[in-house]
Amino acid sequence: MSTKSFSDYLLLEKNYSALTVKAYINDINAFAEFVQLEYKIDSINTINYQQIRSWIVSLVEAGLSNRSVNRKVSALNSYYKFLLKIEAIQINPLAKHKALKTSKKVQIPFSEIEVSQVLNLFNTENDFESLRDKFIIELFYSTGIRRIELVQLNISSIDLHNKTLKVLGKRNKERIIPLLNTVIQTAKEYLKARSELQILVDKNKLFLTKKGVKIYETLVYRIINDYFSKASTKVKKSPHILRHSFATHLLNQGANLNAVKELLGHSSLAATQVYTHNSIAELKKVHVKAHPRSKK
Repeated sequence: MSTKSFSDYLLLEKNYSALTVKAYINDINAFAEFVQLEYKIDSINTINYQQIRSWIVSLVEAGLSNRSVNRKVSALNSYYKFLLKIEAIQINPLAKHKALKTSKKVQIPFSEIEVSQVLNLFNTENDFESLRDKFIIELFYSTGIRRIELVQLNISSIDLHNKTLKVLGKRNKERIIPLLNTVIQTAKEYLKARSELQILVDKNKLFLTKKGVKIYETLVYRIINDYFSKASTKVKKSPHILRHSFATHLLNQGANLNAVKELLGHSSLAATQVYTHNSIAELKKVHVKAHPRSKK
């Protein structure tokens, strides 16, 4: 059976992004190639769990992390659930599979000082790319949006008058995020520079390259990594760490967890709670410093 119907199902019914669907299909095709080579089986619909298990072992032996292996198996499991749903198979071979154990990765956010140091780098720069990069960094840090959400923003997404940003998140869930006055000012400066570009290919998109085409995810990553390398010694410097910093700094200042959840576009509090370990550390410092019994 072709994966085309599964791909359509993920896109149209599950509202998965095109990038996510592509990753799922790549993982399924990789598994199909494995069983064809190892077992001379042309249809993965007839596979048993032991054959899947041998694939998992091969992935681990190839050096993939347990987290990466689990993601690939999850894609395959989604495919088998789909086949079960349309009655193309009677039993899901992964029904009783237990995911490999993974250690929780501690994401270390940028400090408020590091963010300030990076933004200070733009004090004397006013060319198009500098204004764009400053706007991108301020938007990440003040709204907590995801990299893919930023790339997909349209000119119409930003409302300068009402100081809001309309974001289309996972599963096409829309949310409105308030914008700070400083971000609005940077947005106006960037939009002016954007309007002066000689060529505008992707006119509707908010963020463009200097050639007038839509900005892309790897460039956004490179922008964040390059600028924060000048102010931070942290191993990982990415858009996600800026999103993490946004949530952590809000919680440190006493923001309500539910409010942060809504701003991040999480569907459940459990997803937001991963950002609380740093704020708890901050609370401990405040508690020790302020409580009258701490000095006894």
